[in-house]
Parts: sequence; structure tokens; C-alpha cells
Amino acid sequence: MTKILTVAELALREILRRRSVLVILTLLPLAFYFSRRGDHLGQSIRFVCLGIGWALSTAALFAGSAARGIEPRLRLSGYRPHHLHLGRLVALWTVGVGLSVPYFALIRFDQHDVRYGAIALIMALTVAVAAPFGLALSAVLPRELEGTLVLLTVVGLQMIMDPAGTASRLLPFWFSREIGTYAIDHTDDGYLTRGLVHGIVLTLALTALVAVASGIRLRQRSHLRFM
Repeated sequence: MTKILTVAELALREILRRRSVLVILTLLPLAFYFSRRGDHLGQSIRFVCLGIGWALSTAALFAGSAARGIEPRLRLSGYRPHHLHLGRLVALWTVGVGLSVPYFALIRFDQHDVRYGAIALIMALTVAVAAPFGLALSAVLPRELEGTLVLLTVVGLQMIMDPAGTASRLLPFWFSREIGTYAIDHTDDGYLTRGLVHGIVLTLALTALVAVASGIRLRQRSHLRFM
């Protein structure tokens, strides 16, 4: 546990070192929120949650890419692969909670006649999913630019695809639409259940993908060349 917390501290320092990026990522959900606040209050809540997911996924992508240089040295110091990826997840989840709390407070005082507990659940699941999603992209894709393009594609599809379609359920933040409908439109518990199951399953699947991809990468020895 100590090693996981040590890695989490290192990851937090690396994230906080990019102050300009942090400012942009912090303000991104706010832009999403006010883009729809004037005429579509319900959509403004969905958009701010999507903005939080995009911001945290981007931060996770950068954190995973930045960790590539230090990971071999930590491995030589006795750190296991699960120490590394779990430590980064703890750091990113901490950042996600810090990012979500002010936006939940904004919705709490700016919106009325909505189920605030369900909105808090959306944000919690968004943080839970976005962190391993960004780390999975950084583990699978070798460059930040490629991962950023994938994130842009995912967010674009999340906005334009019919959420009632089967294909849209493959998107990482589909649960936010289901729980958001329950919270804003006061629908039955079926929306809440579907969204909760989707978010939990996706969090577990993405975390497992990060573990597998990180383990494979850390076993590689790219600096060795066999003659």
C-alpha cells in the first residue's frame, strides 16, 4: 500500500506541474455547461459531466505518457506493475474528485427540481471511468497526439450518436445519459439501474485493460537489441 501511495504522490506532482494544462482542463467543463445553460438546462448538466470526463481522460492520457520514462527505474527499485498503475489511478481519481466537487456545487445552487444524488452518482462514475480510460489509451497508443485524437472522436460520437441505439452503449460515458435522464426527467428506476451497471462494468473492464497493457509494456525491453 505504501508503494501505491508513493506512486500516487509522484503522479500528482507530475499533473500539478502542468499548471497551464490544469487551468484549461478545469475550465473546459464550465464551457460545456454554459454552452447549453441558456435554453437547455437538462443538457447543460449532461454536458458538464461529459466535460469532466473529457478533462480527466486527457489528464490521465498525459499522466500515462509522462510515466513511461520513470517506470523502468521504479521497476528496478522493487515496484511491481500493479503498484504503478494503481498508484496513478489513485492520483487521477483524487484529481477527478477535486474537479467534480465545484461543478456539483454549481449545479446544486443553479439548477432546481432535479435529483441531486443521481447527479453526484453520474460525476462519481465519470471520474471512475475517465481515469482508466485515459490510462488505457496511453498504454495502447504510443503518442499523446494519437490518444488526443481518439478522445476527440469519442467525445464527438458521444454527442451526436443516438443514445437509445445499441452501438452507443459501447461508448465510455453512455451511463451519464441514462442516469441523467433519471435525475433530470424523473423517470423510473430502470434508467438508474442501466446506467449504474454500465458504469461499474466499464470501470472494471478498463482497469483490467490498463493492468494487462501496462504489464505487457513493462516486460518489454526496447533498449535491448538481439544480434
